[in-house]
Amino acid sequence: AMAVKLDELILAHDFVSGGEATGMADMAWVERATGRILMRGDDEEYSDEIPDDIDDPEKYAEVPGKYELDLGIHLVMDFARRHLSDGDFDRVRSYFRRPGAYARFTNLLDRRGLRERWYRFEREAKERALREWCEEEGIQIED
Repeated sequence: AMAVKLDELILAHDFVSGGEATGMADMAWVERATGRILMRGDDEEYSDEIPDDIDDPEKYAEVPGKYELDLGIHLVMDFARRHLSDGDFDRVRSYFRRPGAYARFTNLLDRRGLRERWYRFEREAKERALREWCEEEGIQIED
């Protein structure tokens, strides 16, 4: 079996995560034999030719989105716990009780000069989770 490229896997994961966030049925798969990624979006234009046997787990592994990998609110709270004051931590927790939380969170990060650190933290967590996923799925990964 060929290896999947990490950057391509991250793009596919972000595509699926974006679909989760907006209620679109954006999906992606890794073809086990080739390491090739196939994507199907609600927008036909961005869709690859999807084979009829795409549901065969022996041949294709469905790429998980961030909720499946637990990279949503848990990751935000983990970062807040590590890098923000107790007062800010409570503030962030209250943000996530209503809509628009993520924008308020990033605004707070901007005020604290922590946005870049958050992006790095998020990317590292995503890479770690996707590497673990590949290991569980028996998929080789290539940096």
